[in-house]
Amino acid sequence: MLEEIKGPKDVRKLDGDQLAELAEEIRTFIVDSVNASPSGGHLGSNLGAVELTLALHRSFHSPHDLILWDTGHQAYVHKLLTGRHAEFTTLREAGGMSGYPSRAESEHDFIENSHASTVLSYAHGMATALDLGDGPKRHVVAVIGDGALTGGMAFEGLNNIGNSGRRVITILNDNGRSYAPTASRLGDSLVKLRAHPMYRRNTARIERLVRDLPGGEVLERGWDSATHALREMFEPPAFFEDLGVSYLGPLDGHDIDALETALTTAKEMDRPVVVHVLTQKGRGYAPAENDPVKHLHDMGSVKEGSYTDAFSKAIVAEAAARPEVVALTAAMPDSIGLLPMMERFPDRVFDVGIAEQHAVTSAAGMAMMGLRPVFAVYSTFLTRAFDQVNLDVGLHHLPVLFCLDRAGVTGNDGASHHGLLDMVLLTKVPDMVVFAPSSYQELPQMMGDALDLCDGPAAIRWTKTAAPHVGPDEVGSGLSARCTRADEAADVCLIGVGKMLAAAQDAADRLADEGIACTVWDPRVVKPLDAELLTDAARHHLVVTIEDGLREGGVGSAIADSLRDLAPVGGPDVRVLGVPVAYLPHGNVDVILADLGLDADGVVAEVTAWRRTTSNQTG
Repeated sequence: MLEEIKGPKDVRKLDGDQLAELAEEIRTFIVDSVNASPSGGHLGSNLGAVELTLALHRSFHSPHDLILWDTGHQAYVHKLLTGRHAEFTTLREAGGMSGYPSRAESEHDFIENSHASTVLSYAHGMATALDLGDGPKRHVVAVIGDGALTGGMAFEGLNNIGNSGRRVITILNDNGRSYAPTASRLGDSLVKLRAHPMYRRNTARIERLVRDLPGGEVLERGWDSATHALREMFEPPAFFEDLGVSYLGPLDGHDIDALETALTTAKEMDRPVVVHVLTQKGRGYAPAENDPVKHLHDMGSVKEGSYTDAFSKAIVAEAAARPEVVALTAAMPDSIGLLPMMERFPDRVFDVGIAEQHAVTSAAGMAMMGLRPVFAVYSTFLTRAFDQVNLDVGLHHLPVLFCLDRAGVTGNDGASHHGLLDMVLLTKVPDMVVFAPSSYQELPQMMGDALDLCDGPAAIRWTKTAAPHVGPDEVGSGLSARCTRADEAADVCLIGVGKMLAAAQDAADRLADEGIACTVWDPRVVKPLDAELLTDAARHHLVVTIEDGLREGGVGSAIADSLRDLAPVGGPDVRVLGVPVAYLPHGNVDVILADLGLDADGVVAEVTAWRRTTSNQTG
C-alpha cells in the first residue's frame, strides 16, 4: 500500500482496515530503512507517531494547512505520506534525503526544525501573519513532542499563543518524554465530554445567558471561578487553560478514529487549543519497546575507543576522586556518555531536559556554592545558551567545565548539527580556557588539567569521528602546546587543531617526500595560545593552521593576529584553513572535510601553491 501513497489525498481515501494495514506497513518500512541505512536514523520517535501522522493528514489538507514538526526527527511518517517513499534509500546520505523536514525536499515541509522547542514560536508568527492577511482560512498545526515541551522557549511560545487568542492547534505528542497530565478514566470521560458538540454549544449558551443578565459581569466572574475550581479538582489540563489555551485530551495516540474526532473539534474552535495525545515511543518494534533508556531513539551508541568513550570513563574517575564534581545534561545522558556516572553517582548527575540555557545558569549557581559542574552537551546545542555562557558563567568567572561532543563537522545530521561555532564563540569569552584533544588519551588528561588549573570557565571540545590512540609520550599536559615534529631547517609550520592534527602530520610526511621540511604543532589549548608555539611558528616562512570550525574568527585567525604582533615586519605568511561561513549539507564527514580542503591533500596543496608563488616572486 505504501508505494501507492503519492500524497495526503491518498491517505484520506482509506477505510479503517486499510489504515491499520498501512500503519503496520509503515512501521516495518521505517525499521528496515533505518537498519539498512549506513548513516542510521531516528527510529523510536517515528514508530510512536504513525497513527498520529495518519490522523493529521486525514484531518488537514497539507500544504494548504500548515503542519509543523518539533522536533523534526519525528517526521519520517510525514515524509512517507507526502510522497517521499523512494527517497528513503538515501536517508541521511550525501545528496540524499534529510533526516529532518527540509524545505528543499517538499512543499509540505515548512520549517527545517531539528533544534527542539521552537515550533510554537513559529506557529505564533504564522498565525499572526494569516490573521493580518486577507487570504483563505488556513489551519496552523504545531506538533511538539519527544521532550520538546521541556524547553523554555516552548512555554514562551505557548504563553504568547494563549495571550493572542490566535487559532493555533498544538498537538502535544506525549511519549513519556514531556509534560504528562494524569491519564485516567475520569480524564477519558472528560475529553469525550469536552469534545461533544452539544456540550460546547450549551457551555457557550450559558456563558452568553450569564453575560446578558443584570449584574452579568459579576455572575460571569463567578461562573469562571466555579468552572476553574472544578478544572483544578478534576483536570490537570487547567495548566493550559490558565494560559488561554483550550485543552483536549489525553487521547490514545494510536486510535485514529479518536484522534480524528478530536482534531475535527479542534478545527471548529475559534481559539488556540492543545490536543494532548499519549503515544508509545518505539511502538511495534520489540527491540525499541524493550529499550528502557531511549526506546531506540536512534541507532547510535557510545563506541568503545571513541572520544565520547574517553569522556565517559574520565568523568566517572574524576567524580570518584573529587566529591565536588557534578554533571549536567540536556536530555542526552546516553549519547553524551553520562550513563555510567548516573549509575555510580545517581545524585550527582542532573538531566534538565531540553533546556540548555537553564543548564548553564544552573551550573553557574552550583559553581557559586562550591561545586565543580561539568555540562556535557553537543557543540551545536551549547550555542543556544551562549548568552548564559558569556554573562552568567564568564562574567562571574565561575569554574564551570563545558564538555562539547560532536564539535566540528559531524556528518549525517546536516546543517543544524555541525558544531562549527564553538571555538569562534568560546574564545571570545574573557578568561575562558578552551582545550582541543587530538587523541583518546589527551581527553582525560585535559579534564584533569581543567579541574586542577582553571579557576574560571573552561571547555573541552571533541569530534564525533574515531579517536586516535597514542602512547604516553604523545600526550601533553597543563596548558602547553606540543611539538610533534621539529625541524630547525623547516620553512613551513603546520598547526593542526584537535582532530586536524592527523591531517597536518600526514601532510608533513608527504611534503617531506617532496623535499619540503615541516614543523608540526598540536596546540592542545586554543585559548590561551601557548607562547612557545607562537615563538616557534614566527621563525618559519609559512604557517598553515587547520581547524574544523569556522575560519573567520576562529583559532587560525587568533594565531595570525598573534604572529603579526610578534613579527609585525618580515613575519611568516599565514594561511588559515577552516570551514567557510555557510550551511553545510549532510554527508560523510571525511568527504565534507576533503571538499573543504581540510585533509592532508588540502594542506599539501596549500603549501605547494605557496611554494610556487614565492618561487615565481623570487624568480
